[in-house]
Amino acid sequence: MRKVCRKCKIFVKGEECSLCKGKEFSENWQGRITILDANSSEVAKKIGINAKGEYVIKAR
Repeated sequence: MRKVCRKCKIFVKGEECSLCKGKEFSENWQGRITILDANSSEVAKKIGINAKGEYVIKAR
């Protein structure tokens, strides 16, 4: 299962989140959303996403 940053809710490949540099991850998540252009996405603005990437909707 893929891991996500608990703070940013973005999928992480290494040992550090690329956005917040955090090291707290979860493998228990639900739903995913892909943001291609955070500046013009109404969804990204509503949920507070500022960078493109693949995010989860809920991380535990």
